[in-house]
Amino acid sequence: MRYSLTDDFMTMRSVGLTQTFIGSDKRDARRDRFEREAELASAMRSMELARLRTETARAWFDRFYQQRILNLLERQREEAVLTAEAVSTAYRSGRGPQKDVIAAQEEISRIDNRIHEVRADVSNSTTLLARWIGESARLPLGTAPALSNIGWDGLDTAHQVDLHPEIQALNSKEQVALAEVKVAREDKNADWSLSLMFSRRGDNFSDMVSVGASIPLQWNQKNRQDRELAARLEKVAEIRAEREEMRREHHSEVERMLATWRSNLMRVRDYDQSLIPLATERTNASVAAYRGGKGTLATVLEARRMEINTQLERLRIEKQAAAIWAWLEFLIPEPDASADATNSKSDKEPGQ
Repeated sequence: MRYSLTDDFMTMRSVGLTQTFIGSDKRDARRDRFEREAELASAMRSMELARLRTETARAWFDRFYQQRILNLLERQREEAVLTAEAVSTAYRSGRGPQKDVIAAQEEISRIDNRIHEVRADVSNSTTLLARWIGESARLPLGTAPALSNIGWDGLDTAHQVDLHPEIQALNSKEQVALAEVKVAREDKNADWSLSLMFSRRGDNFSDMVSVGASIPLQWNQKNRQDRELAARLEKVAEIRAEREEMRREHHSEVERMLATWRSNLMRVRDYDQSLIPLATERTNASVAAYRGGKGTLATVLEARRMEINTQLERLRIEKQAAAIWAWLEFLIPEPDASADATNSKSDKEPGQ
């Protein structure tokens, strides 16, 4: 009778259905958890979007200021070439020493060396910008935005920190953890099942229909369901503590960034109003003294070198302020219009 479904009179062929009935509270808890997980995914997307905008802006500013430094050095080289030609003419006519010719050529070589370095920096900054925006990074840059203000400057810093994408992500994580707590609490209530089975037996027996109900007994809840619930509650406490620590960290960071940004803007203004004009006047005075036979070419070259360094330092400070501005400006992600449209569409009934 082996391998046969009919030779043994006890052989029975059955087909059945089993359905588990879950309570409405448990279904609501699970649905709420899935919704909170979707919100967490959206918060993580916003956090990544804010990071991409910040890095793109910083890369743009890096190329922008490297190009300005290069333009400044190239203008200074043109002036150095004119000076070298004038000094060479004076030497050939017997009105100037040879050492001035050598010093002028040495100054051109020194500027050329700095230009080579800055050109490499421009190329590297273009490559970095292409990392974020593609081949458009090689196009000419437009006008830089105003660095004197940010979208939320003067508003409550603590409120802005609460809108930080990392804080929002932790808020979403907390909601997911709370939903899991609710699920774990509802899992303490057993789900019951109902089954229906039809059995076809041998010719000597009649067919049979069976109906069954199953209600699991929740034994040892102290070491099973209660432990899982306690673990979920501890996870909520952990996320809350992490969020509070991150809020304090970001608040301190934003305050420091704001102070540095405002200080750099004041320093740039000081350079524009006093330091650079004074350096230019010093250069002009040195040139006038040299032309009048009361100064030396070394004094002129030193004054021009100091003027270049002053202008470069001013650009360095402004570049640092621009990087901080980008960090502050894109600290809070903008609302995702596409996501809002999707959410509003999902809220409507079909056909509306």
